[in-house]
Amino acid sequence: MGTMPDSRGGSQAGRTAPRTLAEALRARADDELAALLRARPDLLSPVPNDVTQLATRAGTRASVVRALERLDRFALQTAEALAVASDPAPYEELLGLLTGDEPVPEVAAALPGALAELRRQALVWGEDDRLRLVRTARELLAPQPTRPSPTGLGPTVAEATAGMSPGRLQEIVAEAGLPATHDPVSAVAALTSLFTDRERMARLLDTAPSEALSVLDRLVWGPPYGEVTASPAPPVRWLRDRGLLLPASPRTVVLPREAALHLRAGRAHRTPEPVPPAVVVAAERRPQVVDSAAAGQAYTALATVEDLLKDWHEGGPAVLRAGGLSVRDLKRTAAALDTTEPLAAFWLELTYAAGLLASDGEVDERYAPTPAYDEWLELPAARRWAVLATAWLAATRTPGLVGGQDSKGRTLSALGPELDRSAAPEVRHRVLRLLAALPDGAAPDPRSLQDRLRWERPLRGDALGTGARDLRARLTEWTLSEAELLGITGRGALAAPARALLGAGGADGADDGSGTADDGTGSGTGTRTGTGRDTGSGTGGAGDDARRAHAVALLTPLLPEPLDHVLLQADLTAVAPGPLERPLAEALSVLADVESKGGATVYRFTPGSVRRALDAGRSASDLHAFLAAHSRTPVPQPLSYLIDDVARRHGHLRVGAASAYVRCDDETVLGEILADRRSQGLGLRRLAPTVLAARTDPAALLEGLRSLGYAPAAESAEGDVLITRAHARRTPPRTAPVPVPDGPPLPDRTLLGAAVKAIRAGDLAATVERRPAGAGASAPPADGELPRTTAAETLATVQAAALTGSALWIGYVNAEGAASQRVIAPVRVEGGFVTGYDHTADEVRTYPLHRITGVAELVED
Repeated sequence: MGTMPDSRGGSQAGRTAPRTLAEALRARADDELAALLRARPDLLSPVPNDVTQLATRAGTRASVVRALERLDRFALQTAEALAVASDPAPYEELLGLLTGDEPVPEVAAALPGALAELRRQALVWGEDDRLRLVRTARELLAPQPTRPSPTGLGPTVAEATAGMSPGRLQEIVAEAGLPATHDPVSAVAALTSLFTDRERMARLLDTAPSEALSVLDRLVWGPPYGEVTASPAPPVRWLRDRGLLLPASPRTVVLPREAALHLRAGRAHRTPEPVPPAVVVAAERRPQVVDSAAAGQAYTALATVEDLLKDWHEGGPAVLRAGGLSVRDLKRTAAALDTTEPLAAFWLELTYAAGLLASDGEVDERYAPTPAYDEWLELPAARRWAVLATAWLAATRTPGLVGGQDSKGRTLSALGPELDRSAAPEVRHRVLRLLAALPDGAAPDPRSLQDRLRWERPLRGDALGTGARDLRARLTEWTLSEAELLGITGRGALAAPARALLGAGGADGADDGSGTADDGTGSGTGTRTGTGRDTGSGTGGAGDDARRAHAVALLTPLLPEPLDHVLLQADLTAVAPGPLERPLAEALSVLADVESKGGATVYRFTPGSVRRALDAGRSASDLHAFLAAHSRTPVPQPLSYLIDDVARRHGHLRVGAASAYVRCDDETVLGEILADRRSQGLGLRRLAPTVLAARTDPAALLEGLRSLGYAPAAESAEGDVLITRAHARRTPPRTAPVPVPDGPPLPDRTLLGAAVKAIRAGDLAATVERRPAGAGASAPPADGELPRTTAAETLATVQAAALTGSALWIGYVNAEGAASQRVIAPVRVEGGFVTGYDHTADEVRTYPLHRITGVAELVED
């Protein structure tokens, strides 16, 4: 008999078949162990002491469930087929369960890759002639008394007949046309042989009534269980008498697995899916059109964030007692932004995720911009966009949930505490990766995108419930719409700056659905299966900075240049034909009110807006000079008259604290105020010909007089005019919210290398062969126990090893009383300490001799 081909492309000749998962892992190369730890980072918390502990941890239920959730559909189908195959199963049996009687080239071509992925994740071990599914995975995927297998198959004949009386078994054997047997075991074997023999099984079914075959058709693809009455119908009786339906309970029968496989033509699944569904292109546009549209959306996003935080410049709404923003405040924010409430929630969550908005932490807690907002404003526009886009990619905050309800029926509020969904970054990264794999300018069909993502993560929703499956579908929809709002995509296609930000620009960066890629966002993807599926999240670094710089360089020429001028018009308006330079925009927002926005912003000058500029300390001559310097058109005469008229009356009245007072050099003006009936609520009375006292405070008095048509100015206790400017309220320094991780973080190469060395060293200490004790020495310790020698024997052995350069196996108890086994090569013994190279820790260490419980020499290899 020749050597059997291995599914990994090698040969089994010369190999010793592993007997356990630990032996299979021990035989792996270091890079293969590192690949396992990268694919399943939960195995690193904490780092296993040796390979045996690694294998034990890899077989725990929680770890296996997490690994199964990250399999694509075909890898999962392969594991499900192994769960209903014999244990161990040869490769040919597994292939037959996936293809059935007719060969399927696509399945045969994809199966080695799926098996390699299952081996890499330590869910399958053994050579191709003895494939074994990890016991915990078999328990999860194999049929159970309370549920069928995910394949829809039920228990085997042996499992279904366990506990059946020998007499009943003989009756079934006789009705099936088989010779009588002497014991239940041989009866079960005879039935199993019948059901797995295609020719004899076909002859038996040829004699079945048509109604009986209809019953089997309803059970064949699962679930395989059916309810029966105390007196079943003749077709059911015919099937039950011949063992084609076996009792699962007093009122339930089950179709045996062997019979179901015959009816399925040998297939474990109705439709194997070895090839991922393609993402269909719905529309193709010129890349320049896509980039221009995305740049326009990016500029709108920056303007929206600025408008939002400018509206909250002096302090935003109060924080609810349970956290978050009230429904009323969300509506007000949406009205201020001239948008819908769901979109307002998105912008709020985006600014919060970017660290530009937070609560101030005061007793009367309110939202306000953070100091980082002021730093963000000073950045160029493209870099400000990169900050927002990077924060969105990594954020676990999910604004689409706002307005919904949590598990307790409470409404989820914007900026509230229950909006984190750990799957959100993974879905965003994967959606954008699939967009990056399309040709430049191609927009995907959303339905095909959903189908592809379901193929890549089929078990995620099933394991977590239908709500989780629905959430991932909604996350995909939200990702597409939010990417368009943010300028990641333009008209549905991925824009060039976003490709650069993802690290997917050019021929070497695009994700074609195979191999390994890094998402370039700081929470990227690590190693991936042959289908291009992400398996974890990475860490940022210099590569991320380079990608952001590339994205900024691509976006900068697409954004409009800030203008240093406006167009003044005779109707007391100014038109800004594009974005204005920040000093000009800030000054103009004080002098005029924004009337409309869009491609061009229209500002309107009013007496109130001019008075606002005068209150801020600007004089009439300053305003005339400002307009003349920044207008491409002559300053209209009505605007000059408006400024002069307001300035002439500005400060003519003076308001101070008495509670409050009004003073004016013109006694006639004060008389007019007293005579005006509208001033009665101010509680005014004349103290002197040029002074009026009021019962209201100065702020209310100022507002009241302005409502009467006057333009008073506030003054200090010294009589100086008070210049009033908008009070900028900022929170204390705040960091952006940390995304909620979806499991342990992806380890970097340094941690992986150190972990593999530690596992190898611990394995050496646990499995190394020791020399037998000499005459008069204590017996060698059993496996797992610390060696025991006297202090004199320990010292002598260590000194001899230091002279010869040989290694020793020692037992050591640290200061906390924790015992461990180590392999060291002593180099110096002095002062009650031994210094040597510790193979277990892969470093030079010093140990007190009194803490060494014993030593043993190693057998020379």
